[in-house]
Amino acid sequence: MSHCKRNIIIKFIYQFLFLLVFASIFSACANPQDAKPNPSEDNNKQNVPPSQTKDTWKLPIKIPEGEFYKVGCWYSDHHLLYITNLEQSSSVYLYNLLTGSSELFYKSEVPIVTIQASPSKKNILIQSSPSTYEGQVTILSPEGSEIFKQSIPSYELTFEWNPFNESEILISSFNEDWTFQMLLLDIGQRKTTELTLPQPFIKWIGNEEVAYLKWNEDSPSLFAPLMKNNLSNKEEEEIFTDVLQFATYNDILMTVTVQDDERLQASYTFYNKEKKELNSFSIPHLSIFSGWLVPYNDLNETKGEFITLKPVKSTEADAYREGFELLSYDIDNGSSNVIMQNLKNEPILLSPSGEAALFGNRFEKIINLKTKELIELVEK
Repeated sequence: MSHCKRNIIIKFIYQFLFLLVFASIFSACANPQDAKPNPSEDNNKQNVPPSQTKDTWKLPIKIPEGEFYKVGCWYSDHHLLYITNLEQSSSVYLYNLLTGSSELFYKSEVPIVTIQASPSKKNILIQSSPSTYEGQVTILSPEGSEIFKQSIPSYELTFEWNPFNESEILISSFNEDWTFQMLLLDIGQRKTTELTLPQPFIKWIGNEEVAYLKWNEDSPSLFAPLMKNNLSNKEEEEIFTDVLQFATYNDILMTVTVQDDERLQASYTFYNKEKKELNSFSIPHLSIFSGWLVPYNDLNETKGEFITLKPVKSTEADAYREGFELLSYDIDNGSSNVIMQNLKNEPILLSPSGEAALFGNRFEKIINLKTKELIELVEK
């Protein structure tokens, strides 16, 4: 294997590990038209003033059966989906933060790896692992009943749900040597189609358009052009040059770049769907073996509020010991606010209203963003 290709694979592995832990960050469960919580009761409870939220949360979670694995995502502002393991089986429970009750949502006879929700929160994706080289994808209704299931030969899987057409999910299927296949799952037609795309880390940017960083295998770099590709006519077009990382939401595109000559600051820039710049800000960044560390972040698009973990200075990541600030940034007016300090750089996932956030490698903690309290969801 050439030195150039080895560097590209190392970059792929780093990006994959980041996405694997972060998963889900841009497809969090929110507020579906569900039959489990009573809609009228839930709407009334969502009107509780934010300052009283912590007092009404019933925590810690009492696990009904098995061992707590992790919280999958938000199901509504006051409901979570979490996973437990018992021997080789897994269960998904719906937890009501206001009543402290857990209700069995879905049971799998094989281990569940992760949970994601469709952008409108009408359906839930369950990824399970029957064996080392097989991934199983199950789509559930809001009530937890199976509406589609398919096995995919793979060592690892990542998913990107199309927010413009929720019948479609992009699947990156990795082999053990990190070679990959791109698949397009069409839930309505109940079939998968193999795609030819140059990169495995893809984001939807339109109904039939995807975006990705086009790394040059012959000349490895810390930055790459951000490209968009039309899946229908295969046309490829460059959007921006020299991008370190990017994220897409329904109507917002975010890029992370380094603009200052000394490269001590990471610049976060937000664009609307016409690629017009909305706002930008800069924070210190930490260097790692493949470039720079982009801390975990999330966006509440309805409020136009972006949150990110921010290092207090620029240095090497391995030597950094000062902790991270949780920073809130208003995309509309450019104002920022430090919510908490001395946190670890761990995944964070905003609730549908943006009043709270799941936090931690297993989303085992919850942050009340108004009272600035960090609470354990499960007893250690």
